[in-house]
Amino acid sequence: MAYRDEYADDAAYAAPEYEQPAFEPAAERADEPVRDRPSGGPYDYEDVAHLLEDADEGRLDLGSVLVPVPPGGQLQVEMTPDGTPQAVHLATQYGRLTVAAYAAPKSPGQWRTVATDLAESLRADGARVSVQDGPWGRELHAVTEGADLRFIGVDGYRWMVRLVAAGPSGAVDDGQPLVEAARAVLGETVVRRGDEPLPVREPLPVVLPQELAQQLLAAHQQQVAAQQEAAAAQTAAAQAAATGGFPAVSPEPPQPRRGSEGSAMQQLGRG
Repeated sequence: MAYRDEYADDAAYAAPEYEQPAFEPAAERADEPVRDRPSGGPYDYEDVAHLLEDADEGRLDLGSVLVPVPPGGQLQVEMTPDGTPQAVHLATQYGRLTVAAYAAPKSPGQWRTVATDLAESLRADGARVSVQDGPWGRELHAVTEGADLRFIGVDGYRWMVRLVAAGPSGAVDDGQPLVEAARAVLGETVVRRGDEPLPVREPLPVVLPQELAQQLLAAHQQQVAAQQEAAAAQTAAAQAAATGGFPAVSPEPPQPRRGSEGSAMQQLGRG
């Protein structure tokens, strides 16, 4: 697994400061297994939907997840080349947090498998990886060439949510402010799984708020236009260099030979 070292992505949106709301989840639905987790979240949307109207002002609604923004945090949206949002990050003064949800079976246990596969992938890329205990169980701590990483995962009902904390050396050690912020954010995250059948481990879609989506689309269009103008300027400069700084001139078609009596064809016509 390769990790992008840069903290600034294609577009950023300054988020307001956040005062963390708190609420208790509703009772488990009778047809679902009891989830083994500490008190609090992350929450299933179906459990807390009736409470979100009064408690979601501090959360960013990304469709599949509703994520609290830490104090002073800023949003960074990673876009695909065609302008589709691929990931949303929370940038803090200590490092970056990324929350994403995935489809999972009804029974828990997907995070354990994912963590094992992830650890193997990280080690294959040369990272130093260790498994540590956290509030929800196992967490992965990885030291890579570009950044230190901590992966925290939680199994829910037909979903799994994963948070990645990334920062400079030592920033994701247990007890550091970035790790405390990560656990606080994950503990107040709400997952909206939906009813659509999806393959296991399929990422749940990220949907940006309309205002933010419009801002990013406009910024993306401007970036594409600027890239096109730059490419056209480079092409024109290359053509000018190839012609010694003068515009390229197309050769004229060959003309018939002319003698003192006119062209060769005219002379033949007189004969």
